[in-house]
Amino acid sequence: MPMNPPVLQSFIAGRWIGQSPAQTLHSAVNGRPVAAAHAEAIDFAEALAHARRAVPVLLRLDFQQRAARLKALAKYLMERKESLYAVSAHTGATRQDSWIDIEGGIGTLFAYASMGSAELPSGNLWHEGPVVPLGKQGHFAGTHILVPRGGVAVHINAFNFPVWGLLEKFAPAFLAGMPCIGKPATATSYLTEALVRLIADSGVLPEGSLQLVIGGTGDLLDRLEGQDVVTFTGSADTAARLRAHPNLVRQSIPFNAEADSLNSAILAPDVQPDDEEFELYVKEVVREMTVKAGQKCTAIRRALVSRRHLDAVAERLRARLAKVVVGDPAIDGVRMGALASRTQQRDVAERVALLRQGAEVVWDGGPDFAPVGEGTAEGAFFAPTLLLSRDPHRHEAVHEVEAFGPVSTLLPYDDLDEALALAARGRGSLVATLVTRDPQVAARAIPVAAAWHGRLLVLDREAAAESTGHGSPLPALKHGGPGRAGGGEELGGLRAVKHYLQRAAVQGSPTMLAAVSGEYVRGAARIETEVHPFRRHFEDLRIGESLLTHRRTVTEADIVAFGGISGDYFYMHFDEIAAKDSPFGRRIAHGYFVLSAAAGLFVSPAPGPVLANYGLETLRFIKPVAIGDTIQARLTCKRKIDRAKTDAQGRGQGVVAWDVEVTNQHGELVASYEILTLVAKRA
Repeated sequence: MPMNPPVLQSFIAGRWIGQSPAQTLHSAVNGRPVAAAHAEAIDFAEALAHARRAVPVLLRLDFQQRAARLKALAKYLMERKESLYAVSAHTGATRQDSWIDIEGGIGTLFAYASMGSAELPSGNLWHEGPVVPLGKQGHFAGTHILVPRGGVAVHINAFNFPVWGLLEKFAPAFLAGMPCIGKPATATSYLTEALVRLIADSGVLPEGSLQLVIGGTGDLLDRLEGQDVVTFTGSADTAARLRAHPNLVRQSIPFNAEADSLNSAILAPDVQPDDEEFELYVKEVVREMTVKAGQKCTAIRRALVSRRHLDAVAERLRARLAKVVVGDPAIDGVRMGALASRTQQRDVAERVALLRQGAEVVWDGGPDFAPVGEGTAEGAFFAPTLLLSRDPHRHEAVHEVEAFGPVSTLLPYDDLDEALALAARGRGSLVATLVTRDPQVAARAIPVAAAWHGRLLVLDREAAAESTGHGSPLPALKHGGPGRAGGGEELGGLRAVKHYLQRAAVQGSPTMLAAVSGEYVRGAARIETEVHPFRRHFEDLRIGESLLTHRRTVTEADIVAFGGISGDYFYMHFDEIAAKDSPFGRRIAHGYFVLSAAAGLFVSPAPGPVLANYGLETLRFIKPVAIGDTIQARLTCKRKIDRAKTDAQGRGQGVVAWDVEVTNQHGELVASYEILTLVAKRA
């Protein structure tokens, strides 16, 4: 490494800022200088003005188009991931550790691109619904919509995931149309800077979509406004301090915190030492101690074990930990790397000393612990450390002090209720794992534990084949927890996008609600023409375009024929005597016959723009249809989504959702649902 390491730069207002070195950042492996933060102050007024100018630019794209940009960015980064792996090595991470951070982050971009293209509308208004009648005659109703906030998202991230931490926050915020200012923890900011340089070079994002702050936030939070959002990942103490920032409080600026927590793993009392689940538990605890050198906000800090199996678990954990090779990740066979910095190393040592005041050491590498590799004595290594607290009720520190490294403490319990009570002593955690063979144990424990945890993993031999593990937040599931864990949420599928949007209730006539939401609302004015809606191409079809079909009288022959085709001979359809004794008092048609008959009424059979029916949603059978009843269907274009799909010939497609109402001869609704179709474009 050069004597004068490169100076990291902030990416502010479309340019890279920073020439003069400030704090020197060292390799976690050998202590050599890697980079230096810059000394120049950032003009946060300029940064925010630049971001605010980007809002209308972002909103010239819709949800679908922003999802497409995320996908393009993810592809670009995946093709250049090795450059990030090379930089990540300085953080002390093994290749597997870096994979979680780098490809986990890029994978999150892919996930949100996919969710956005599959589920979000082609516009910048998301009709959340449902429409609720507010008057007796159907002239007044209400609903909920979600729209872009028009502000800026400030993301303050932790040191342990320099890539994933930025991307998992950026993806939903960008989908929601918010420009972002990312501030990574300084200790590993050289990796985040490498990531943002790739993003800037890609040219995929509109100008101002993402800015990078190296160093402190200065007066950034003082300058935020009510439409902005702040998210934070880090310690519970820092989260509490930021949450109370006067400007955030004064302007009611949404603040989401994901804080370190004292997560636990419970080995249920039904599991015996010879069970496969026993070994799964041991492996999970060791994995969470050693992956990222235990520097995960989701790592297992408290391992709860039935007192009668305490010695067996301790021995197996000791044996596994003794085999863990710690050292320079570049050396073959190394399974655990270093902590992120010497500062972090000192912090973990101090916290282990506090924990040891009420606990004994099961394993800490011993006096001969020495990480393998040249120069590692100057690195930030820490031996995997397993403690045992024999009286966890009196050992307050184990429920209050977190050593953010490869450290876990064994806690014995006498019954499941005690185990759950001990887990709750963490006062709010991101995740807990329950290892059990018995579904009844899970059914009893999980509802109790859920009050104190953001995510719960039930691990048994069946789940183990595909389980992503205790410590892995996934894009589809909520990441966050109550109490000490910050009280916020991230990820959780499109729930995360909603956090960056403004929800508003809208009241009015069905016609007005349809105009606002961009979706047909029952009771709204319809458009009826002589052209069957299925004959129109995607561009030509209008929301509210509707067809009232001809009528069909249901006969006994229909019921008999449908029973023969489907094999459904349920007594309500075929047994005259039993049907008379039923609440309906007579034989009725199959619900799915009504569905099929309605399709026969509204489908236009000749080739045309409608290419495929690929879904049916919100199906309800409202009233029974009996022999002799006459049904009629109304088909109305409810929603259009331009997803830039193409068919085998390269012709464009869109998705159309159709509202279907099936009524009887009295005008009563008998069936209600939506169908989804792919519809060709003219071009």
